[in-house]
Amino acid sequence: MPHRTDEVIPAPAADLCLTFANTRYWRGTASPTDELNSADDVVRWAAKAGHLPAAMVKRFERSTALQEEGIELREIIHRCFAAVATGRTPTEDDMGALNAALMESPSRQRVRINGWDVGFPEPLITSLLAPVLWSAADLLVGPQLSHVRQCANPACGWLFLDTSKGGNRRWCSMSACGNRAKAHRHYLRQKEQ
Repeated sequence: MPHRTDEVIPAPAADLCLTFANTRYWRGTASPTDELNSADDVVRWAAKAGHLPAAMVKRFERSTALQEEGIELREIIHRCFAAVATGRTPTEDDMGALNAALMESPSRQRVRINGWDVGFPEPLITSLLAPVLWSAADLLVGPQLSHVRQCANPACGWLFLDTSKGGNRRWCSMSACGNRAKAHRHYLRQKEQ
């Protein structure tokens, strides 16, 4: 069978699954912000973040179930890695759901210089989000798992890989939550004086 170059998916970044989980942010607030407000948002995010071939993405246009299914997978991934980040084990239900999604996703049939050959996958959410699912599985069994962190700002909730030299990064970014925490500590010190 000839190789279809339009079905080669680049290998995902190690933290792609965390980036996907972070499409909902300010989780600790009364009104979290969500980037996935429609099925089109899910398709656009997956196509851009996973560098999916245009021919594959086209098969997902006008699929109304994508938003609900995508959000469900995102929340499973978030719960799994939030548990890891806080020193807990993901629940059996979440791991079972993640494994079921992985079983439904296209398999990485052959490695290519520019990515994975996945054949011609069915237009299912698990195909569209295959790079996210592969990233989650690889991260859960790989050496970087101990570097998964959750932002120390309780209003934020972002997940990230701590690649800092000392391995003690606490904030999603110093310019956002880190500076807010510093300003708040400064405010409290000034108030006490």
